[in-house]
Amino acid sequence: MFGLRRTPAPVPSPEDCLPGRPDAIPTSDVHFVTGRPIHGPFPANMDTIVFGMGCFWGAERLFWQVPGVYTTAAGYAGGTTPNPTYQETCTSMTGHTEAVLVVFDPDEVNLQALFKVFWENHDPTQYMGQGNDIGSQYRTAIYGTTEAQLEAGRESLVSYQSKLDESGFGQITTEIAPAREFYHAEEVHQQYLAKIPNGYCNHGFCQVSYN
Repeated sequence: MFGLRRTPAPVPSPEDCLPGRPDAIPTSDVHFVTGRPIHGPFPANMDTIVFGMGCFWGAERLFWQVPGVYTTAAGYAGGTTPNPTYQETCTSMTGHTEAVLVVFDPDEVNLQALFKVFWENHDPTQYMGQGNDIGSQYRTAIYGTTEAQLEAGRESLVSYQSKLDESGFGQITTEIAPAREFYHAEEVHQQYLAKIPNGYCNHGFCQVSYN
């Protein structure tokens, strides 16, 4: 019917995903803003977590601005296709979501501060998309690298859902799962909004304060 948005397809099964390639997509190792590396190994005192918030351009900028965040990178996570390209990911047939790798010093910034950035700057109730960006490649996600991160993520979801309920918003659709391989996006996507300050960004709105 005219005016109704088509429900996006779910994440494709592994056997239906594109084959990808054995070699990584070439990209610089240097963060355009901080000058720090965006590939590991990272300093031993750093922790790593991955967030999906829709388009990775605006999401990455939010995190590199957080004091205590050592470095960030834009990439693809949560899916099946090895070393996918941006064009392949945009087909919704890699299983990946656009994501941000966040490497942080837990002595300077805690998970709750990162969760605040995550929950308050996108719509976690939208299924398989953000705004007009529709597809499983834009789904909301938290990929933890430790069980403690996953448990903290689940607890933060329950806490934020209660705040959304109080304000009349819908149910959170955020995927919370162990981090698998993170595939760096092409160089043009790394720190995109530092290179193109007026580039596309659909982040920054807040439904309800996290804390």
